Amino acid sequence: MRINQHITAKNLLPDLARFWQVSGQKITDLNKNDDPAKGSPVFTIEGKYTTRGWTEWTQGFQYGAEILQFDATGDETFLAMGKTNTVAHMAPHVSHFGVHDHGFNNVSTYGNLLRLMNEGRIPENEWERNFYEMALKVSGAVQARRWIALPSGGYIYSFNGPHSLFADTIRSLRSLAGAHQLGHSFMGEGDVDTSLLARLIQHAKTTADYAVYYGEGRDHYDLRGRTAHESIFNLNDGNYRCPNSQQGFSPFTTWTRGLAWIMLGAAEQLEFLATVGDAELAPLGGRDAVEGFLLKMATATCDFYIENSAADGIPYWDTGAPNLHLLGPDYLDRPADPFNTAEPVDSSAATIAAQGLLRLGHYLKDDKYIQAGLTVMKTLLGDTYLSLDESHQGLILHSVYHRPNGWDHIPAGRSVPCGESSMWGDYHAREAALYVQRLANNEPYLKFFI
Repeated sequence: MRINQHITAKNLLPDLARFWQVSGQKITDLNKNDDPAKGSPVFTIEGKYTTRGWTEWTQGFQYGAEILQFDATGDETFLAMGKTNTVAHMAPHVSHFGVHDHGFNNVSTYGNLLRLMNEGRIPENEWERNFYEMALKVSGAVQARRWIALPSGGYIYSFNGPHSLFADTIRSLRSLAGAHQLGHSFMGEGDVDTSLLARLIQHAKTTADYAVYYGEGRDHYDLRGRTAHESIFNLNDGNYRCPNSQQGFSPFTTWTRGLAWIMLGAAEQLEFLATVGDAELAPLGGRDAVEGFLLKMATATCDFYIENSAADGIPYWDTGAPNLHLLGPDYLDRPADPFNTAEPVDSSAATIAAQGLLRLGHYLKDDKYIQAGLTVMKTLLGDTYLSLDESHQGLILHSVYHRPNGWDHIPAGRSVPCGESSMWGDYHAREAALYVQRLANNEPYLKFFI
């Protein structure tokens, strides 16, 4: 990536104003034309949002987007929309025992609404507050229940099964963090009371130890900052067995959306832990150790993203995708080409990574990461990626979902997916845009926790 050293958050305000105008039109269209009975919208095909039965992990992004739109613009139409849809459709996600996605679905809806009340952006209402808090408490405990204990700690296992830790799940730790701050815990058999903070830290440590590489000789392909989408464990003895990938090219290449989840999840947890007292962290290894492994993970992955994205900050879908060589040896020295004939870019990885870079930069007071995040945002807000066609329901173009399974739409006359959007990409673009807008306007810092 070629980091723009001169751009500021304020420079992006005109682009953000256009972004929110386009965003509002897309949200209104989807709210009017989507049928929830058919399942959650996942990604677009020829510009129309479609469903894909795998797990229901995107509905919170759909309704959370409505809440973010209100947050950014003050238009109460979108607040009413987000509240109505959260009440009508999100309850099953609160008690969903079968997924690792609680931080996606429930923090994006109930969590955003509680945050707005805490900020004084929506009126204080005791019963409404209790409703949001109860949802978040239950969600955190349900997520924490999805647990595999290891001799070294443990992890929240993915929907793929108890042997499987996904890189994605580090951002679902938001559900445990929020519930912990609300005074909740996980109650198990025999009334055993388990700290949600403890499980958060243990999962983050397992992710840091096995999903991230540090150039320390772990295997022949150990490159600092590289990540594995999935980590596999032997449940008979608790030992780690191997890396794997469900959505990337291979276990030994880096699926860039998995990389982005870790970048953002690690940076966000560093911010959260700054609010946790030393006494709470002492039995969990102590502040220095906990923040140390999170910082090591965050800086390694953010550095890897900077080094392995195209000049404009957009990554290709996997850094080891088999046809990248067809783009020439200098393909990272040019802006990403979503219309190339070799391998797709993934703008959704960029929407997530941008916020990770910005949050890490803010945490460290390091301009390198801040400027890198702003560079990515400038690209995403431009004409190549912002969906300006009102008939297209997506907001950010050139997202991919599952390249190995061939789920992504390839337009006629092209050889790789392009021109489509995803619910997670659109949501995280809005979240990152709101983050930057608040910085530019000297408004309260955007965070999920109290």
